[in-house]
Amino acid sequence: MDKLNFIKAEEKRLYEEYKNKLSELKKIQKEKDAVGQVFTKGLLPIYTLYILSLSPTNGNDICHKIGERTDGLWIPSTGGIYPLLKKLEKQELIEGHWDHPEKKFQKIYSLTTKGIKEYNSKKHLLKPKIEEALEVFRMIYSDLYN
Repeated sequence: MDKLNFIKAEEKRLYEEYKNKLSELKKIQKEKDAVGQVFTKGLLPIYTLYILSLSPTNGNDICHKIGERTDGLWIPSTGGIYPLLKKLEKQELIEGHWDHPEKKFQKIYSLTTKGIKEYNSKKHLLKPKIEEALEVFRMIYSDLYN
């Protein structure tokens, strides 16, 4: 095989290897995103209500407080928290007020009476589901790593 054909064959082999690796990485990222959605879609709304039950605060601070409370293992993005806050505000579960109405620097959110009732109700309803999920995770962890 002459040098030019060898180079072309090697380029083709490397390109196929690249495509396969890229496909694997995309699959891994998709799986990570799916796991992340469990937190974002399932737990973020209730945990946001919990954080607001402690004291009124802004969206950025909610993300930081969740990060602190989970030892940095889960830090929601502000890109995810602000649409959620807007949704919770539309549902009248929280209300937001500008810290300086003229400057509109940051919006401080607090639970409404309806929000407190919703938080307590969801907390009660989710408890058995979270306990069940923890048990399933323990079993799976035991099977995979023990």
